[in-house]
Amino acid sequence: MLLEQGHLVRAFVRQDDERADALRQAGAGVFVGDLLNIADVTAALKGCRRIYFSMSLSPYYTDAVSLMAAAARAQGDIEVFVNISEYEQSFMTFEKMTAPEEERRAWLGGLITQWSPQQRAHWVAEQVLDWSSLPTVNVRAAMFVENPLMTWLALGPLSDGELRLPFGHHRLAPIAGYDVAELCVKILADPAEHISKSYDLTGPELKDMHGSAQDYAAALGRKVTYIPEDVETWNETYVDSALAAFPHIAEHLKTLTRLMGGGGYRGVTDQLETLLGRPPKTVRWALENHPRIQKLASA
Repeated sequence: MLLEQGHLVRAFVRQDDERADALRQAGAGVFVGDLLNIADVTAALKGCRRIYFSMSLSPYYTDAVSLMAAAARAQGDIEVFVNISEYEQSFMTFEKMTAPEEERRAWLGGLITQWSPQQRAHWVAEQVLDWSSLPTVNVRAAMFVENPLMTWLALGPLSDGELRLPFGHHRLAPIAGYDVAELCVKILADPAEHISKSYDLTGPELKDMHGSAQDYAAALGRKVTYIPEDVETWNETYVDSALAAFPHIAEHLKTLTRLMGGGGYRGVTDQLETLLGRPPKTVRWALENHPRIQKLASA
């Protein structure tokens, strides 16, 4: 989107592969390096004035944010630091995080009392960026429709026309990744009015999984029935088996299922519509444009 608008873009990538080649072919400059190496981070940043920071789920996420902030402060001419964060940060206040255990459990829906290591990393990252005095904008996105919980971990049962998820009767408002990208582009292209703000973004409407099953059915072109699962049974069957080698990612996803399965993931906002001047994309739209879902639909 930035390239289409005529902006010069440098992409920081970890591996020089076909994805990096695709970025080059699109017109971006590509820097290959390690977000945990301050020399790489500093070299990558040289000549750039506007930063979008994102990193895969990692136990070193806060380290990477801190290193990028340190490099940005040392360079000294940064116009905006767009920090992709999480919707949970909108209610991860210091008071709620330090409340007695039973109070935390009641607030978080009853199935958990603590945040995932990744959620805590995002909270610390926001504190670091605040302390840094950099011109930061926090983009706090709800669970993406493209999240593994909603897409590839659910693909097996979907092949049989079953949407098996551990969310009970609770209603969710996941957001399309496309919408978050478009808002980040808007901020990067013209950052002045957004500095020091945090935006809490959700999809267009709260919908239970029976309603979401209809969206999957439309995207797949076949009948889909929602079958609620016990949270811990589902985590063991789908998350633990698929992500045994990635405990940090697994723990984050299991915390999300407990948070949503207990009813602690609540509410919708109109912030994205206000900022973009259009309603958020629907879950159905995001599923219809998801490669894994498209592949399953054509199978």
